Amino acid sequence: MVLKDLLSLTKPRLTSLVVLSAAAGLAITPQEVGTSTFLWIIFGIFLVVAAANTVNCYLESDVDALMSRTRNRPLVRGSLKPSTALIFGMSLAALSFVVLLWKSNLITAVLGLLGFALYVAFYTPMKRRSMLALFAGAIPGAIPPMMGWTAATNQINTTACLLFGILFFWQVPHFIAISLFREKEYTNAGLKTFPGTLGLRSAQTHMILYSAFLIFITFLPFPLGLAGVYYLSTALILGLLFTGLCVASFFALKPLNWSRIIFFGSLAYLPLVLGMWVLDHWLTRSA
Repeated sequence: MVLKDLLSLTKPRLTSLVVLSAAAGLAITPQEVGTSTFLWIIFGIFLVVAAANTVNCYLESDVDALMSRTRNRPLVRGSLKPSTALIFGMSLAALSFVVLLWKSNLITAVLGLLGFALYVAFYTPMKRRSMLALFAGAIPGAIPPMMGWTAATNQINTTACLLFGILFFWQVPHFIAISLFREKEYTNAGLKTFPGTLGLRSAQTHMILYSAFLIFITFLPFPLGLAGVYYLSTALILGLLFTGLCVASFFALKPLNWSRIIFFGSLAYLPLVLGMWVLDHWLTRSA
């Protein structure tokens, strides 16, 4: 039971999505990475993401108690001691640094610790004070795919920055959509959100704007010679569809229903775009 509770603190579904983006960053590198090394690197990135989520649960247990989707978490139920969660989270962070330094390089290990620090020390407390926490949280959320790239290349270059940009711009409409259909819950818990601070129309406008930015940033790998036509066609089609959902929400009679569609659409969008970049890379390399 304790192991199950500890695992739940890592937010496995969220962690899995982030780790998949890191795996994509690693898979499109020009360097050959052996299976064992690949798995070790992904494990190291998993550890740091899990650590950030665990410490987040420790810091926000009072907030979690006020929301229906989080009130059954171990720290809220009292099935785990707060000190246990904190020690577990910090241990994961320390272990991740060791694994990444051992199996990749210093750049990747430092990026992991930077993302962890930004998430728990900057983003988490900021959620109670400002809606700008959305952007603060998008920074550490966009670091893992960069880590996948740097783990094999040992450098932060154009591709690394594009991976960061894709994740950053994707997160804005993704999390605004969540805050729209959970606005009352977040407001009651004392968390600042875009719709709660600036209203529905402003939140919808930002979803459209950042989904349009996402089309642009996902287009760039093609003219820069970093991805081929298979990736380009997929990225453009999915980007237009995703932006179309955000526009439809703006004009819909029941926009909150559309926000759920945008949220689930975003969950499909990201792995499809990154997955096609990986497939395009492999097809190009084998041609």
